Amino acid sequence: MDKLREALNFCIRHQTVLGYSIVSLLTAASEHIFSSVVFKCPCNSSNMLYGSVFLIVPAFILFLLGYMVNARTWRLLTGSCPPEKHCSCSLWGTCARYCLVLLPVTARALVAPLTWIAVALLRASFYECAASGNGLVKDFVCKDKGQECHELLVKVPCDEKLLGRIPGEILSLQAQSQLLGWFLIASIMTLALIATCVSRCYSPVSYLQLKFWKIYSKKEQELFETKAKEHATKLAEINTNCFFEATDPVPFQTPSNEDWRKISFLYTFSSREQYYSMIHKYVNTNRGNSVRFGEGSQNPPVLEFVDEASANESGF
Repeated sequence: MDKLREALNFCIRHQTVLGYSIVSLLTAASEHIFSSVVFKCPCNSSNMLYGSVFLIVPAFILFLLGYMVNARTWRLLTGSCPPEKHCSCSLWGTCARYCLVLLPVTARALVAPLTWIAVALLRASFYECAASGNGLVKDFVCKDKGQECHELLVKVPCDEKLLGRIPGEILSLQAQSQLLGWFLIASIMTLALIATCVSRCYSPVSYLQLKFWKIYSKKEQELFETKAKEHATKLAEINTNCFFEATDPVPFQTPSNEDWRKISFLYTFSSREQYYSMIHKYVNTNRGNSVRFGEGSQNPPVLEFVDEASANESGF
């Protein structure tokens, strides 16, 4: 039992890393299935199109899915252009205003597609097919070697032995793909480390306070979820009983639309008055009616968890 508890605690402490690892493993497994079962290079003039589609299109779909499943995306967009404000709502203005907020969302959304491309390059099937039909590769490999070289090159993905019939010393398409794959992986890891270091360097709070903050955010959202379910259940019971019993409802306090809107704002950090969430800020600024409620600056990337915890707990 103690070992199980330790395992659960480990998973909770490292849930972000484990989440990325699971996504990467699932993506790698999907790529393996596609390349082994679905992908069949035509070995003709369509090689470039066919190989490129399998390399790029699934990655693009995974990128879009990354945006769709990220809680911060919907917290950012929900209610940003209500009907009553359609005259002042500009798609371009909204995108420009939220660009900084969407940067970390984009970084997270890129995990799966970059994993797909990296794994696909290491396996080489997609690249080998696409490169064998690419005009630039053909011109480079078959320079001064005649038309037969061009015809052999497009058939290489179907029969690797044909590469030996192309005169001259060239690096195989498979080797090129694997080199590009390792270069991509090394670049991603380097950029991820740099981004993490910069983010932590610009953190407005110390390491231990940041750790406390994350604990607070998690507990607040657990309590919010529990209280919301209790409140919704009680309101549903009152309304249902009144419907079936044909009685008038008793007074029941629920947050107003404006209250919900205020606690749904994206969190902004202010060094003058420390609040750990929008609910914390709301209850300490006279239900959001104080001038202090609107104070703050754009939250640093290291504080993204404040909004994400709230949205994740709500299931969005």
